[in-house]
Amino acid sequence: MAIPAHFIDELVARCDIADVVADYVPLTRKGGSLWGCCPFHSERTPSFHVVPERQMYKCFGCGKGGGVINFIMEIENLSYPDAIRFLAKRAGLEVPEDREENGAYRRRRERLLELNREAARFFHASLRGPEGRAGVEYLFGKRKLSKATVTRFGLGMAPEGWDNLITAMAAKGYEKSDLLDAGLVVRSKEGRVYDRFRNRVMFPIIDLRGDVIGFGGRVLDDSTPKYLNSPDTPVFNKGRNLFALNIAKRSRLGRIILTEGYMDTISLHQGGFDCAVASLGTALTPEHAQLLSRYTKEVVIAYDGDGAGVSAAQRAIPILEKTGMKVRVLRVKGAKDPDEFLKQYGPEAFAKLLDQSENHIEYRIEQVKAKYDLTDDAQRVEFLREAVDVVAGLHSPVEREVYGARCAELAGISAEAMAQEVKGERTRRARKELRQQERRDLTPAVQLQPQERSLRYENIRSARAEEGVLRLVLLDPELFRKTGSLTPEHFSSPLLGKTYRLLRERWEQGLAVQLSALAGELEPGEMSCLAGIVQRPESLQNGGQAMADYIDIIEDEAEKRSLPGDRDALLTLQKKLLEKKAYGGYAHE
Repeated sequence: MAIPAHFIDELVARCDIADVVADYVPLTRKGGSLWGCCPFHSERTPSFHVVPERQMYKCFGCGKGGGVINFIMEIENLSYPDAIRFLAKRAGLEVPEDREENGAYRRRRERLLELNREAARFFHASLRGPEGRAGVEYLFGKRKLSKATVTRFGLGMAPEGWDNLITAMAAKGYEKSDLLDAGLVVRSKEGRVYDRFRNRVMFPIIDLRGDVIGFGGRVLDDSTPKYLNSPDTPVFNKGRNLFALNIAKRSRLGRIILTEGYMDTISLHQGGFDCAVASLGTALTPEHAQLLSRYTKEVVIAYDGDGAGVSAAQRAIPILEKTGMKVRVLRVKGAKDPDEFLKQYGPEAFAKLLDQSENHIEYRIEQVKAKYDLTDDAQRVEFLREAVDVVAGLHSPVEREVYGARCAELAGISAEAMAQEVKGERTRRARKELRQQERRDLTPAVQLQPQERSLRYENIRSARAEEGVLRLVLLDPELFRKTGSLTPEHFSSPLLGKTYRLLRERWEQGLAVQLSALAGELEPGEMSCLAGIVQRPESLQNGGQAMADYIDIIEDEAEKRSLPGDRDALLTLQKKLLEKKAYGGYAHE
């Protein structure tokens, strides 16, 4: 993003990372740092570390890290330019006029969003026309939706035919390339472009800002797939968005109901349960769970009661539970899904069913129990093996005692015997984790490497010194005066060399020497790696000597790399190093 560097400095200075992160994550101060549970992955023990002094964050669980701009990019799912605008608005700053390159990016994004909005209007209008008769019969006849509900969700109809949308959008000035970028059309192997959605009821997907970012379409004939969703595009990512969350986030019902599909969610909203959402043709992801945790403390899983629904619920439970939300599971009795239940028994019966929903532990135990005949001794043993696995995974000792006793009662054994088995399983797990940690501790070279394989060091000795140089100049930029002839080309790590160059350029230009200002120059993985590096201990005491020592190592290793691999060259280098050490020793006497 071509925005003046001085503006980025002012923006970062005004947006204190501790204040920004605290809007999303409860933080606890420990010493000079702040800790909380990471918003980017599921965890119970806080490993998300914020260092106000360096204006950086780092999660020691998932590895993500960076400055305030990176944080907003990640948690709001924004591009770098949009994150700048987001923070600028928060800080009351006006972003300087973008240069042509960024202006083109912004205009492209806005054009795709406007195209999606126009496509949604076309589909909605088609539902009211002669070509929408099949959609009307499905939505109003079979599904019993009201006109108000259809309008509220902007439901529509993609007519039969290969180019209805292409023709309609061309009349509004949109090219086929625009429709391709928005995922509204498909290009065949022969190069032909045709409408992606044909003869389908259409469900616009609207993000938290109210923009139409994609579509889901349900087939009305025997075509496959039954449901078709927009592909990922510059404005849409199905793993990070939830259908109807733009409405559910304002619900006052105190919980969010998670369903498997569009129609279950829409039927619940029509029945008065405006807290329902659905994932978009994909399994629940940790990103979905983190998104939900920003708007509620309780989630009720209301998946279908068939085998696929049970399996999906089993997978979703640990993902949701790790965010700290209360997780309950709804058993839809007398119907295959919430939509069917509402039609047969009405909203009041569903509200009672909702209040009777089980917590996730009860649900999991019941699912294990249903697999076995507990009158048969062999099957009772198998039941207990699975039940022990469930109970041993519970974090609370009280929960382990209560549910362990319940499983013991179901299997006809003593609570003491069950507790002993649970304790043994937890001991085995602890030993396994300890062995894994010991193996990691015994391979220090691996520990010194960046997590991302593409950033791995080829020369550990030089890279560690290069890290030290970066930490020193970030602590005291005036130490750049001590770097002498050290150049990025001396660095063995391309990432560390590039970072050294960027920081030095900022120092030479009189700008703030800080990593958080480089969010537009570095990839997220690169910034995460650097965030971990700068949080390692480094002292400014005798900083000049430490810098000289680091530079000696870097230059020595660079010289080794530059020499041919013959014996005479290595002997020459060895002699040179000995002379340098001898001179250094004499100078310090």
